[in-house]
Amino acid sequence: MSISKFTIKDYTLIKKEWEALRKVAAERCRDEEELSVVQKAFDFANGAHRNVRRRSGEPYILHPIQVASIVVNEIGLGYKSISAALLHDVVEDTDYTIEDIRNLFGDRIALLVDGLTKIKTVLDNEDRKRGPMTSTESIQAENLKRILLTLNDDVRVVLIKLADRLHNCRTIEFMPEHKRDKILSETMFIFIPLAHRLGLYGVKSEMENIWLRFKEPDAYKEISEKVSRNVAERDSEINDFIIPIETALKQADIPFVIKKRIKTPYSIWFKMRNKKVPFEQIYDLYAVRIIFDQSLDPDAERRRAYLIYSILIGLYTSQQSRFRDWITTPKSNGYEALHCTLMSRSGFWIEVQIRSRRMDDIAEKGIAAHWSYKNNGYISEEDSEMDKWLKKVQEILVSTDVNALELLDIIHKDLITTDIVVFTPKGEQRSIQNGATVLDFAYSIHTHIGNQAIAAKVNMKLTPLSQVLRSGDQVEIITAESGQPKVEWLQFLQTRHARNIVTEFFRRNRRPLIEKGKEIYTERLSVMGVERTQENLKKLLKATMLNDASELYFRVGLGLLGPEEFRETFSVVKQMPDSRGYVLSLCCKPLPGDPVIGFKADDGTVIVHKKACPEVEKLALEYGSSRFVVVKNFESEFEEFPVRLSIRGIDKRGLLSKISQFISLTMEINIREIHLGGKDGVMEGYIEMLVHDKNNLEAMIRGLSQIDGIQDVVRTDI
Repeated sequence: MSISKFTIKDYTLIKKEWEALRKVAAERCRDEEELSVVQKAFDFANGAHRNVRRRSGEPYILHPIQVASIVVNEIGLGYKSISAALLHDVVEDTDYTIEDIRNLFGDRIALLVDGLTKIKTVLDNEDRKRGPMTSTESIQAENLKRILLTLNDDVRVVLIKLADRLHNCRTIEFMPEHKRDKILSETMFIFIPLAHRLGLYGVKSEMENIWLRFKEPDAYKEISEKVSRNVAERDSEINDFIIPIETALKQADIPFVIKKRIKTPYSIWFKMRNKKVPFEQIYDLYAVRIIFDQSLDPDAERRRAYLIYSILIGLYTSQQSRFRDWITTPKSNGYEALHCTLMSRSGFWIEVQIRSRRMDDIAEKGIAAHWSYKNNGYISEEDSEMDKWLKKVQEILVSTDVNALELLDIIHKDLITTDIVVFTPKGEQRSIQNGATVLDFAYSIHTHIGNQAIAAKVNMKLTPLSQVLRSGDQVEIITAESGQPKVEWLQFLQTRHARNIVTEFFRRNRRPLIEKGKEIYTERLSVMGVERTQENLKKLLKATMLNDASELYFRVGLGLLGPEEFRETFSVVKQMPDSRGYVLSLCCKPLPGDPVIGFKADDGTVIVHKKACPEVEKLALEYGSSRFVVVKNFESEFEEFPVRLSIRGIDKRGLLSKISQFISLTMEINIREIHLGGKDGVMEGYIEMLVHDKNNLEAMIRGLSQIDGIQDVVRTDI
């Protein structure tokens, strides 16, 4: 921020932005009295921020105005939240106090502003911390805890904070690069998962795309251009797909609107990276959304959704494996809809989403719309999945005796976890974490059922307790009175709830497991050639996010901490030095030409990561921006860098020879490792090689892709 007297142009801009906000606020306010509070909040904030400018040079007051606009337009909150958004920086950045806000605007608006001020104070102060940090000192972990604790007071604090973060992301190009990367990493680790859990699809998607635009600019540009070309080619075909649907729905006398949706650049990039496929194999680029009138009671609303579905599958061939019923069992963020995937008459699959207007409001505006409809009687008074999640987070915050970093890890995993639907023997639907096992399901029903489980039947077939469940499975747990938890269960249990129950069961006899853990700890260090020193013990405690050595030994003895945690902590081959004095991280294998960021270690060494490396997100959360530096001159004509390519194609005779000749002879590149195998006519595997830079790698990918028989070539470093 800077101080500079406003010009006539500045005042004109402020007036224009305020009038636009006032117009939408008037539509949201119930009467003139509420609107007068919003007007009063603007006048107060405008005076408090007079002549103050942002880094962009614009008047500072434009930021609160834009945050308030997001609050009303994209989240759908009322006059108190709009007022709090306008006032959210006043206490932190001026001489006014919370008491001043309380005296002028009342207790509730003061509480919202106070919550936002406390969050901002932690965020701004974390960069002032310097030097090595212990596992209990993560400012960002404490920040997440502070944010989530506001759920106990008023969830609107979190919603307004998300609006604030979204606007900061929209103007992030004015931030210094190292600060920008910290903010983006923090956004990806905390705020995007929060927006997802609170059902704010629009907010989440925009923040994801901004993250990709700055973290992987080349990928963002390439994907965006391909999407634009694809849409131009397919737009008329999608319109042809929609016409018969419109005709059929009109004949059925169903009020509706139809919208077209294109997959976002970030979601495409994420799927390409996770599935290790090229853009051409992203088949769900398009979706058609049917939104029907919701002025019905809940039962009639559901019946209308299923009626529309029956009309659709009468028109087009349906891919049954892709049908999703989020109406019978809504997602944990309150999302409801029917999803089906239909084959267009021009020969490509299109996802169709069926929602009422109420469901669409909740899908776009999340928790605010959810509770609005609940208060109006459209949603059952019983706890919804959203309400259950909020209660679960509050219970974790209040009851969990863990340090801040471990809490951060627990909450982050919970935020990004998706659910599947399974059935009891009587046909009752239950949601459970994707990847959960039969035993996790047993513990989700009742502790005693989990403790006494000995086997199960999944879809009427006998299966072990370690069987991973799939959506739609019907599960019957077989128990025995003499059954009790076994240590080996911890090797396959996936849900935190089940793992905690089993862990606590063995705490009753903790001492022998601690002694066993000490022996294993000593043996593992000896095998790795690592000294058993207090310093190395502290290093492992920090890596495992534990405070107490006896707890570490207990978890080692129980099998919760295996050899991989030791290898990750004490491995001496975690980075590769280069001649410029940098150390290149092997977790993401950056190349000259990649967007990179440097992290300064305790000994002063600068470790270079790709900006999109997941490790950067964790480092930003633990250390803030004080340890990040801009890496310059990351170019070289002579050095070689390791990279891995995943390859898939048709298993033809001589294909391996063509691949190796192209790499070694045509490209003159050294192959470090090659692993290709053929099965049922399909060849797939990977090749590790040394390349000079990103351009060298891209030339390699283009050349390999042109070899007859090869279908996909994808870089898979991370």
